[in-house]
Amino acid sequence: MKSREPGDEDAGLPAGTEQSDLELVRRAQQNERGAFDLLVLKYQHKVIKLVARLLRDPTEAEDVAQEAFVKAYRALGSFRGDSAFYTWLYRIAVNTARNSIASRQRRPLDYEVELSESEQNNVAARLKHDDTPEATVLSEEIRQTVNEAIELLPEDLRTAIVLREIEGLSYEEIATAMDCPVGTVRSRIFRAREAIDRALKPLLD
Repeated sequence: MKSREPGDEDAGLPAGTEQSDLELVRRAQQNERGAFDLLVLKYQHKVIKLVARLLRDPTEAEDVAQEAFVKAYRALGSFRGDSAFYTWLYRIAVNTARNSIASRQRRPLDYEVELSESEQNNVAARLKHDDTPEATVLSEEIRQTVNEAIELLPEDLRTAIVLREIEGLSYEEIATAMDCPVGTVRSRIFRAREAIDRALKPLLD
């Protein structure tokens, strides 16, 4: 399954995305299968990455992502455009990943979670000599620490912080994807950031 993603951007979607998505959805709802195939091509890379970060076994990510797209196709008739299509799709992907986690024994993380741009900027600002071998080692330690801290978060906190800091969704979009109030999203992200900060504190002091 080849992936294609306009702009290949994690922190935002191209201008006009929602409008073009709605057009494709309407065509797909009229049994034009090719229209849904275009939506799959457009979002499969993002969905696979999202699922891989939520699962503890990235080798399952493609299968779970495919399952999410199958569910989305079957439920397409219920999509009314009250939210952006990609938010609706993310909600299905998150729920499918949760179901997969619940049905399998949790296993150790074997992929690296990327630092968000804001985290990278904060870290860089606190490293006085970021071109030294010592700083290079410290940067790797920071990445590993963030990775481990996110892995240790409860599922709801981990999902919220991944959707916010890595996928770049707004609080409102995360609330839709996680089926909870915006206030709950803010609380989860705040608690997740606190946990990450605590883990980083010994390295950055």
